[in-house]
Amino acid sequence: MIRVREVRVIDDEGQQLGVLPTLEALALAQEKGLDLVEVAPAAIPPVCRILDYGQYKYELQKREREAKRKQKSQTFKEIRLRVKIDVNDLRTKTRRAGEFLDDGDRVKVTVQFRGREMSHANLGRDLLDRAAEMLTEHGVVERPPLLEGRNMFIVMAPPEKRVEKKNDKVDETDGAPAPTAANGETIGDALAAKGLVVEPEPMEQVHDAEDENAQGNSQAV
Repeated sequence: MIRVREVRVIDDEGQQLGVLPTLEALALAQEKGLDLVEVAPAAIPPVCRILDYGQYKYELQKREREAKRKQKSQTFKEIRLRVKIDVNDLRTKTRRAGEFLDDGDRVKVTVQFRGREMSHANLGRDLLDRAAEMLTEHGVVERPPLLEGRNMFIVMAPPEKRVEKKNDKVDETDGAPAPTAANGETIGDALAAKGLVVEPEPMEQVHDAEDENAQGNSQAV
């Protein structure tokens, strides 16, 4: 409810109507079957718009959802590794990191050094490189390995554009079409025209050869 005596009014078409008594502004909104909504209550006098409050509320909620989505894409997730991590543990952790990246989160992959492990920082770098390689299908390295105290880490981010994988391979057993030459004829036709195709042996001869081999094998036994 608007409690001030006068407000600055913007109509439903975005036109400035100037400062009007609040009751007059309400009457204008009612004539159009719309609402008078405060959009800048802190202004002096407050700024009101004549609009459909239901539609206005929907647009606000839509903007809030969009803002939250963008904010989520900037959140950090972290997985922590040890220099002597087991292979299965590494796979489990990178699989989880891949899920974070697929959800739009940035991931900090950290290697923690203990005791004398600090003298072998190259092992940590190698481990981070390996983790990044395992995550290539899910994200890209945004920040290269950085040593910070007793930790070394990289930051990975989701790729801006995911390239759809297309499987162009055709199973030969499913009747794949023969490859064609540039003029439309098949490669087999082109080879046949040049006399380069060797005719296969008749099936009967192949069977006879197999029978002879079988007989020879049974005699040897």
